[in-house]
Amino acid sequence: MRLHDTLTRSLVELPPPPGPIRMYVCGSTVYQRIHVGNSRPFVLGMWLRNWLRTTGYEVTLVHNITDVDDKVYAEASEQGIPSRELSERATSWFFEDTDALGLGRPDIEPRATETIPEIVAFIQALVERNAAYMANGDVYFRVAGFPEYGRLSGAKLDEMIAQEESELKEDQRDFALWKSQKPYEDAAWESPWGLGRPGWHIECSAMAEKFLGAEFEIHGGGNDLRFPHHENELAQSRSLGHEFARIWMHNGMLELDAAKMSKSLGNVVTLRNVLDVWGREALLLFHLSGFWSKPVDFDDEVMAQAAARAEGLRDVFRSPHERAPDGSWERFAAALEDDFNTPAALAVMHEWRDHELLRRALGIFRLESLAAEDEAPAEVAALADERRKAREARDFEEADRLRGELEAAGWEVRDEAGGYRLVRVR
Repeated sequence: MRLHDTLTRSLVELPPPPGPIRMYVCGSTVYQRIHVGNSRPFVLGMWLRNWLRTTGYEVTLVHNITDVDDKVYAEASEQGIPSRELSERATSWFFEDTDALGLGRPDIEPRATETIPEIVAFIQALVERNAAYMANGDVYFRVAGFPEYGRLSGAKLDEMIAQEESELKEDQRDFALWKSQKPYEDAAWESPWGLGRPGWHIECSAMAEKFLGAEFEIHGGGNDLRFPHHENELAQSRSLGHEFARIWMHNGMLELDAAKMSKSLGNVVTLRNVLDVWGREALLLFHLSGFWSKPVDFDDEVMAQAAARAEGLRDVFRSPHERAPDGSWERFAAALEDDFNTPAALAVMHEWRDHELLRRALGIFRLESLAAEDEAPAEVAALADERRKAREARDFEEADRLRGELEAAGWEVRDEAGGYRLVRVR
């Protein structure tokens, strides 16, 4: 299998099965409900793990939770509650909302606050190598000592300087590994440099290496993390002589009105709201239809298209079983093996009428529910029967009213020769 690597700007071959393949995907900072854009790296990581296991690989997927961060302190202060209370509540929301995607869980989901000893040890090692220095209770990474800095992201000098301005730094490109406790920060940890807490970037280097080792195959996350987050992770780890990630996968962002969706811009649609309105199947098919490394437009129109795709796939299982031409699975697999091209794989799936073949492919993306029989609840069946009687009595106004009730309940009634059929639409 080949995957595009951000660092080398090229396709890189994975080792042959069984690997192992070790994956680290940057998760969410937990301080409020996650937006639908946060679901993209989670979904892609879970799908890639599923596919690799299907093709014979031994896979470990780590998806972290950032539960100590400037945003957590700021939001907790605004709400007048302890930062730990907020992060615990928001972590519960994260699990609740991502569980609703129906994809299962990553193998390991570490929290930054549970990795403080490893983070402190990591920083100490950097200080001992002269790759980091202390300044008034803070510890900064010395960027000048890592000549390859900027290679991953292609960041310009002004971007590097802007990431953290401080008079304490030797070089304005330097970034914080450890931050001394501020008056408004109600949670802090002991360290050789005094009470404080880790910087964002060192958290992920420490969590990735704790569970996957100093070298692993795949590091994923949103394209917005290339700089400064992933650039800084790479610099930290390689300054200790660790290879760190072999392939960097940066997924494209969800866009509203051609602007990247982010909480700071205010154009936020929560994952919870999208699932409530459109359902998990439509959202997963929306993700499936966009190439993983490209930006994806998100609006009601594209979600309606995704819902229509879901209905089209359900219709295959409502039709008589047919056998697909030989080689269909090979075309599907070839699409995924070539840089995990899910839109091409989805196009192949839409050609199929073979129930077993399609059900097998849907299982990769945890969309087996599209193959389920439409078994209407008793109350829905009763409404449909009332509508049938109204039509037989030529009371079409009442029949239309009952059709509306059925649609409101999530069911479509399709009239056929000799009767009708109920079809679930959401």
